[in-house]
Amino acid sequence: MKTNQKKAWLFLAPTIIFVTLFSIYPILRAFGMSFQGGSLIDLHWNGFSNYQYIFNDPEFWLAIKNTVLYAVISVPVGLAISIMLAWIIFDKVKHKSFFETTFFMPYVTSTIAIGIVFRYIFNGDYGMLNFLLRSLHLPAPDWIDDPAMSLTTIIIFGIWSSLAFNIVILMGALRNIDPNFYTIADMYGASGRDKFWRITMPELVPTIAFLLTMNVIGAFKIYTSVYALFNGQAGVGNSGTTAVFYIYNKFQIVGTPGVAMAATVILFLIILFATFLQRKMMKKVGEN
Repeated sequence: MKTNQKKAWLFLAPTIIFVTLFSIYPILRAFGMSFQGGSLIDLHWNGFSNYQYIFNDPEFWLAIKNTVLYAVISVPVGLAISIMLAWIIFDKVKHKSFFETTFFMPYVTSTIAIGIVFRYIFNGDYGMLNFLLRSLHLPAPDWIDDPAMSLTTIIIFGIWSSLAFNIVILMGALRNIDPNFYTIADMYGASGRDKFWRITMPELVPTIAFLLTMNVIGAFKIYTSVYALFNGQAGVGNSGTTAVFYIYNKFQIVGTPGVAMAATVILFLIILFATFLQRKMMKKVGEN
């Protein structure tokens, strides 16, 4: 038994060292730096000054507000659309592998490259989206250069970009549902709606819980999409700034790593709390 334990620790050692160096240490380092001021090469202790600064900074609260709204709107909407599309492909469409590959392609494509394409699609003057809206005699807003539309643009892009990963995972989960469940349901004359809500959805709860956790964490860490859509900025007047964009700006542009790390610690606690609530909620749903 002891020999097996030693071998187990030996095999686990590379992973433990890797996780410690690249996950645990950065978190502890960030927490320590949040109590320090000065430049990166000349840090000194300044207590809670960084936290006082961010709590009194309107831009920080705007970033948190935008991030929370993005997560609250894009995650459930994106997941609902993903479930609908995955079910339609699984139940109604032939040649499922082709559609799975098509939907998964954006996931393996650079977000920056996709963001550049979407910047042209969202262009207020010659963008494809406004061309379609005008052809339908609908309002055509300035998606990129109007501060009031910045967050909406980010949310639309976020919903679209989340579909690829979600649909592929959901398709795998749908294939693992025992087909006998549907056969028995057909014998009792169950409708398509009854089969979906009484068989498919309960069987998908663990997968949905996993995707919800991953999407919530990803939503709170959004940065690349904002950078790509607004050409390295956070919208006009920083109207589309997010928590991670705020951290990047304070660390890399302004040169105040202590402030950036204080914001990082707050964001970490928010993600931890949001994930905890989400897991509790999904656990209750699974029990019911």
